Amino acid sequence: MKPIDHPVRILVVGEVNVDFVFKGCHASPTPGKEVLADDFVMTPGSSSMICAMGLARLGNQVVFHGKLGADALGQFCLQALSDAGIDVASLRPDSSLRTGVTASLSTPQDRALVTFAGAIAELRAEDIHDEWLKAADHLHVSSYYLQKALRPGCRDLFARATAAGLTTSLDPGFDPAQQWGSDLLDTLREVDIFLPNEQELQAITGHDDLHEALTAVQNGRTRTLVKRGRQGCMSLHDGQWLDVPAYPIDAIDSTGAGDSFDAGFLHAWLRDMPWLDGMRWGNACGSLSTRGVGGTAAQASVNEVLALIAGKQ
Repeated sequence: MKPIDHPVRILVVGEVNVDFVFKGCHASPTPGKEVLADDFVMTPGSSSMICAMGLARLGNQVVFHGKLGADALGQFCLQALSDAGIDVASLRPDSSLRTGVTASLSTPQDRALVTFAGAIAELRAEDIHDEWLKAADHLHVSSYYLQKALRPGCRDLFARATAAGLTTSLDPGFDPAQQWGSDLLDTLREVDIFLPNEQELQAITGHDDLHEALTAVQNGRTRTLVKRGRQGCMSLHDGQWLDVPAYPIDAIDSTGAGDSFDAGFLHAWLRDMPWLDGMRWGNACGSLSTRGVGGTAAQASVNEVLALIAGKQ
């Protein structure tokens, strides 16, 4: 790891898409029937974008690279990233592509997603230039399974980042094919921080018991933190089991809460805060993000996180 004596610069490599969030669905949709929702918004979406915007909200210098179409949705995403203070100089809208879209059918407890991948599946590891890596301190990748063209070269991308002195993190996201290929475990050998949620970790390892699942991904390098929604997060760190409860919040919408968790944890970890404090920062950012509709509307500031952790909210 290179010593950081300047504002942390984070390169987020990932998918670009828009979220159509249907808040307060009265029931789960079923074929042949119509379901009403209490509210609807169009917001910046994708695990990568939400994490990047959460990191920027916390005061980090964030650079984003991905693929997007030269369409209205692509322009919406580009403007949202730019408005958040994120460096989007490398993003080039492509008229041959269509920007991805996710419909989020959301309740305060959970959400179901329907995604049109569009340009998401087109980004390749070789699109990430070495000079971008050399200018960064940390590389974060989200949605391993959705990024079909990136996936085969993802281990090599992480290895290049490590060789350039960066730390690395990976949020796998859900596998729509539910194959959960073993290549992910191989990729993790080049990753410092792994950030799955509970269901993802169980599926990847084949273990329902979280202690067994966390043990199964130990490889001598990667440190894993499993997100558990309203139950907080859990980790096996330096031989100790750590289970940190979530902060109670009157949640409006849980869309993107796990991605805001990633932003909070990485913000703390990259500043050499103790591991347990990083877990608390992740929980705080994930909880606070549920105050608004969509993944980015209510992302936390540093002062809000500190106040929540201190018990002032």
